[in-house]
Amino acid sequence: MRIALLTDIHSNREALEACLEHAAANGAERYIFLGDYVGYGADPGFAIDTVSRYVARGATALLGNHDAAVLSTGRAGMNEAAAAAIEWTRGQLTPAQRDFLARLPLTRREGNRLFVHASACIPEDWDYVTDLESAARCFGATTARLTFCGHVHVPMLFHLTPTGKLARFDPGERVDIPMTGYRRWLIVVGAVGQPRDRNPAACYAMLDDASDVLTFFRIPYDVDKAAEKIRRAGLPEWLAMRLFDGT
Repeated sequence: MRIALLTDIHSNREALEACLEHAAANGAERYIFLGDYVGYGADPGFAIDTVSRYVARGATALLGNHDAAVLSTGRAGMNEAAAAAIEWTRGQLTPAQRDFLARLPLTRREGNRLFVHASACIPEDWDYVTDLESAARCFGATTARLTFCGHVHVPMLFHLTPTGKLARFDPGERVDIPMTGYRRWLIVVGAVGQPRDRNPAACYAMLDDASDVLTFFRIPYDVDKAAEKIRRAGLPEWLAMRLFDGT
């Protein structure tokens, strides 16, 4: 089975539609959404409704920190732009959309695979997996051979050998990566709706669960349209501009 892994949609309808279309055309049979459907962008209701439709057909969806923030009050430790987007988003959601977010789990374990928005180490603390130290904390909190997460908005891979050697590398686009069985793997799936690796193209990954081969894809989308919607919504200009350079 080919499993599409999408995370950090952040209310970006154009990026989400482009990734879902590409995944379907490339044989995706199952979808796993790793959280942060809202925040930053101008289409939070569309993002939630789309994910909920996929869940109704058997997809898995997890809770992200922006999803949790929109259900609470206050800034949730966010910067000015992120907090402004969350406050605006609170006023856009219907009771049904809020209820969908409120029912999402923090993690999902399936055999030797763990799915989580941030880190396996205290998922509700929303730790960022960005380096060997944070990756080690994540590996130490689970026995899963494959752990998939988002939150960082930058695609990267970590692997851990049986002797305890931990390494990181940056995956190439459309390169098939065997998740070799003698190692444990931590896969940070890049963002659909707000990439931060200086590549504005939306990012998602596909796992062939029969062969344990992983492939990352970068999908161009209508950035101009997504950015203009952010401006029309009255959200901070920086949230529109960063889409163009992937920061």
